Amino acid sequence: MYFEDSQKRQEISTMAQRREAREAVLQALYANEIGEGKWTNIVKAVIKPRLADDKNTFKFAERLFLKVVNNQETVDEVMQAHLNNWRVDRLMTIDRQLLRMAITEFLFFDQIPTKVTINEAIEISKKFSTKKSGNFINGILDSALEQLQKDGRIEKKGRGRIETSLNS
Repeated sequence: MYFEDSQKRQEISTMAQRREAREAVLQALYANEIGEGKWTNIVKAVIKPRLADDKNTFKFAERLFLKVVNNQETVDEVMQAHLNNWRVDRLMTIDRQLLRMAITEFLFFDQIPTKVTINEAIEISKKFSTKKSGNFINGILDSALEQLQKDGRIEKKGRGRIETSLNS
């Protein structure tokens, strides 16, 4: 019983650290888009100060940031396919970056369950975007996930195969 409690506390701690990392990445992506700066400077100025005390969380954040930036065209194509009568560049900047982060996690982070990715995007939108953003993001991500699964583009391994949230 003690092992299960300890393991659950560790999972909750890891989830909180990942949330902090995702929030830092969102801010870095925003800075990258608005300021069009050098990614190395953005990592140093935005991500590192928030996560410097936790090497693993910093590595996760840096990897997520770089995957979003380096795969933006592919991710935007996935996103665009699920925006009815709208263009990616017309979305609110925060919502666009949250969708990019989540779709990037779907495609390139095989250890993160898709439900965790969706839940995180919705929760972060509640903090940084509008009241309606959570529902909008949920709808786009559900649609994109369904299509990506049909197309065989989602390959999850290990914990990423778990399709229930840790809260259930």
